[in-house]
Amino acid sequence: MESVFEELIEEQRKKLLSFAHELIPNITADDLLQPNDFPELEQHPFFRYEEGVLEGLLTAQMAYLAWRKERGYTSISILL
Repeated sequence: MESVFEELIEEQRKKLLSFAHELIPNITADDLLQPNDFPELEQHPFFRYEEGVLEGLLTAQMAYLAWRKERGYTSISILL
């Protein structure tokens, strides 16, 4: 399950960066940590939506990891 979250999150980050490059060619992945520094991103509804999708995936990942920890699961084999 952890690898599924990691893959989804990585793909969403790539999608965001790719779209940001269309608006700002020299933008970096680190720049996306503070998109409010770039009005082109700050005010773009598609970028904001996709950024929300990424935040949702990160939140779901943290909830899953907390759930696992709460139940004392220490290895993936216990979950299978």
